[in-house]
Amino acid sequence: MGVFLTIVARVQKVLIIVLLFLPAFLTGCQPKGQEQKPQPKIDAAGSHVTKKEATVVVPDAVKKSWKAVRIAVIDKANIKETVYTIPIGSSVSIPAFSLDIAVETFLPAFIMEGAVMTTSSNDLKNPGAKVTITEKGNIIFKGWLFARFPTNTFMHPNYGFTLVDAVPAK
Repeated sequence: MGVFLTIVARVQKVLIIVLLFLPAFLTGCQPKGQEQKPQPKIDAAGSHVTKKEATVVVPDAVKKSWKAVRIAVIDKANIKETVYTIPIGSSVSIPAFSLDIAVETFLPAFIMEGAVMTTSSNDLKNPGAKVTITEKGNIIFKGWLFARFPTNTFMHPNYGFTLVDAVPAK
């Protein structure tokens, strides 16, 4: 019986050692801080990296229902807010700040389904406008402004930008 207990104790020690070092073997024995990063997918020809781009789908009924958006620009230095009405598909220039704001598209009830951004309805449930903001000719923001989540968008040290609402087509 004593020999049996000695063998069991040795097997337990071996198992403990294996379990302690198993994670290192499974991760490829990478030194700490040098973990492998996932590699981007390369097309069949191997000529360039492919990236799945998000697609924006604006239903025709939405295109016909909305003509512009109102975006507030906050001058943080002077604590002054000015609201600009910008037609969808157009831009407005703000010479005093050397800014241009272009509105690419508008979705009244923004939703994202996989890689597709669209709207769940024509009601103002989650209004979002895809914009490009340039300062002195340099793009400083390209993305979405949301009316219901104004603080979760682009931050600038001198200006604030908020989607206020949308202007319906008449």
